[in-house]
Amino acid sequence: MSSSDKRPRRPSQSSGNGSSNGQGKRSSSPANRNGSSNPQSAPKVGARKLSARDVALNVLTDVEASGSYSNLQLNQALVQAGLERADAGLTTEIVYGTISHLNTIDYFLGRFVAKGMHKLQPWVRSLLRLSFYQIYYLDRIPPHAAVNEAVNIAKRRGHQGISGMVNGVLRNVLRQLDELVIPDNLSAVQRISLQYSHPEWLVERWVQQFGESVTEQICMSNNEPPAVSVRVNTNKTTREQMLKTLNDAGYYAQPSTIAPDGILVGGSGNMALTDWYRDGMLSIQDESSMLVAEAVQPEPGMSILDCCAAPGGKTAHIAEKMHNQGHIIANDIHEHKRKLIDDQAQRLHLSVIDTAVGDAMALPERYEAASFDRILLDAPCSGLGVIRRKPDLKWNKSASDIKEIAALQRRLLERVSSLLKPGGILVYSTCTIEQSENEDVVRSFVDTHPQFEPVVVPLFADKLAHATASEQAALGVQILPQDYHSDGFYIAALRLKP
Repeated sequence: MSSSDKRPRRPSQSSGNGSSNGQGKRSSSPANRNGSSNPQSAPKVGARKLSARDVALNVLTDVEASGSYSNLQLNQALVQAGLERADAGLTTEIVYGTISHLNTIDYFLGRFVAKGMHKLQPWVRSLLRLSFYQIYYLDRIPPHAAVNEAVNIAKRRGHQGISGMVNGVLRNVLRQLDELVIPDNLSAVQRISLQYSHPEWLVERWVQQFGESVTEQICMSNNEPPAVSVRVNTNKTTREQMLKTLNDAGYYAQPSTIAPDGILVGGSGNMALTDWYRDGMLSIQDESSMLVAEAVQPEPGMSILDCCAAPGGKTAHIAEKMHNQGHIIANDIHEHKRKLIDDQAQRLHLSVIDTAVGDAMALPERYEAASFDRILLDAPCSGLGVIRRKPDLKWNKSASDIKEIAALQRRLLERVSSLLKPGGILVYSTCTIEQSENEDVVRSFVDTHPQFEPVVVPLFADKLAHATASEQAALGVQILPQDYHSDGFYIAALRLKP
């Protein structure tokens, strides 16, 4: 964005009085870390009922102090606060929006905080950030209302000096709002990093892999709200019938263009609270994730191993496509996640899934060689394809994290491959867009295991013609977030030659 460009304002889901349509912009699916209350968080207001911005401030401060994922902290805070649906939506918007644009917010606020943002108390820093987010990025919250609310919060939680500083900083922001633009004299990496709020090391890495233009599209897409998508349980109904049911009930439902069992639902709220979810008619799953079961190509009566199965969405989809006939071992390393898989199977009335707990590296010691018709290795990964759902990821990961996890992925693929029957298919998938975790892992494996050959999945050739790396279909498909406005995903299918 040059100095002549407009600020990236966008409609918020809230009105000037703090209400909204109640829908957060991102999903609150379970993450990999447990959130907990942190004693360094912002002071909690005594008996006074917390406002949407009070709750957002607590969450942002706790996330920074504890390093836990924002979705876990947010879910916990919303339950405790008991906010109305509209205010819960505003809180969600502020939390995820502030985290998504963190380094850009700090870049501009740094002009107005004389002693530096890093020297502020954590809750004061979070208060300035969330207020700037509303002023700079949202167009339905009157800027002065955002400033006044911030000052009132500062008065309740701090002393007169803090409230005065907050008032002065934010009113200076208002006075100079039109001057807050990204400079022209930056490198491409610096510009993309600031304009779309991603760490420079990650932008630089993606520019090397994908080029400047595609990287800019990735970063832009990562700041967009994710779609709400559901997977139809085809053992209970058809997609066509579920579409009719949803639309008749007042939802805006349309079929996924890439996932045969998928439906996009607009204005839906939390689909997990519906009778359709409770009764096993549908599951909540991203469109890209639904493609994994398609790559496995399961058939009724098969024996299938899901190596890293929790929370069980892909396992359940595979079982549905088998018409609940056959046998699936759903393994995960964490004992506490066994229940997540069992709950999915019970809700969907799937009896072919047996859960197991253990390190996937040890699976060859528990099962005989050539035991399974299909193997799914949905490998642990950096998760950099799901940043729009978990914006914390881009600030918490490092290049060394990616290197370490890629080494683990190679070892896992090597170990579990011995369990595949001749003629069987092994699917390797991740929810990242990192080449070193995706194509490089599969290419290295195929080069050293000539008995395995790549499989071109017919659905992918038909449906994913515009996916970024579809021309490399011999080694899988890399879906980027902007390709179909679904999660970034990599999926490769390999056959063990008979």
